[in-house]
Amino acid sequence: MKQIFIPAILLIVVILLIPAAMVSVNGSNQSAQEPFKIAPLEKTSQASEPSVQSEVVKQEETIDVYRSQKEDVETVSLTEYVIGVVASEMPVEYELEALKAQSLAAQTYLMAQKNVADESRNVPEGALVTDTVTHQVYQNKEELKKKWGENFDANWAKVEKAVLATTGEVIIYNEQPITAAFFSTSNGYTENSEDYWAQEIPYLKSVESPWDQDSPRFDEEMTLTIDEFEEKLDVTLKGDGSIGEIQSRTEGGRVEVVQIADKQFTGRDIREALNLDSSDFSWYINGNTVVIQTKGWGHGVGMSQFGANGMAKEGKTYKEIVSHYYSGVSIETMEQIEG
Repeated sequence: MKQIFIPAILLIVVILLIPAAMVSVNGSNQSAQEPFKIAPLEKTSQASEPSVQSEVVKQEETIDVYRSQKEDVETVSLTEYVIGVVASEMPVEYELEALKAQSLAAQTYLMAQKNVADESRNVPEGALVTDTVTHQVYQNKEELKKKWGENFDANWAKVEKAVLATTGEVIIYNEQPITAAFFSTSNGYTENSEDYWAQEIPYLKSVESPWDQDSPRFDEEMTLTIDEFEEKLDVTLKGDGSIGEIQSRTEGGRVEVVQIADKQFTGRDIREALNLDSSDFSWYINGNTVVIQTKGWGHGVGMSQFGANGMAKEGKTYKEIVSHYYSGVSIETMEQIEG
């Protein structure tokens, strides 16, 4: 009996000890298996309180425009101002690159105006510019809606595209924004600044502009009675069928000096007194009238708008257009200028 009992007890002990030994072995191997486990998620201050990064939003610049009809100052965003100028100064039917050139000229003119001392700006108090040809013609969004009617959305989008493409760009000469003069149509050449204005401006030089010959305003004719002609110029014609002698012309082909009776005039004097399209004119007597023929439309200094459109039709970019009409300039961003 003892012989059977002792082996039975030993078998029971072995059965009880084997699971305990296995638990011990598993425990000692835990560290070896840790890399294969997914680490438990722990809440941290960063997880429970996500950080928020603040962004400084730069407000768009605004422009104070004196509205001549209402006689008050209207404040508009820079973008809307330039759109209103481009839409007012250049036909919206023109090529996109021509509109971009006009946009860049408008922005540059504005920058140059800012550099003028307040007392010399020739604007009412509280304004930077007027909405007339004294500075740049401007119409706001509501006025353009009336002007364009059902075409407003398409036209606005086209001009806006041109303006946004040139945002922040300025035409520079000698590290300063230029006087970005422009006009409608040349006589085939632009004018030296000193031949129309008092001062010589190095980037406003006479250049060829052959595209203008296709403009509907390239040739124009005006007829005045002799009495009207004499009254407007305060002269008395000789009565022999002559008017006056054109004594010289400018490099751009416009009248420089003309003698009528005992008076001498510049071509600009005649243009302004008679309200001619251009200072490139010729004339003759026909019965009791004076017939005056002109070429081009505008003062002729700077960028020809019709010429710009002609260049754009030939595939030229707005930068090429600007560089053609403004001699020796560069196009830079505001960041480059301020940096």
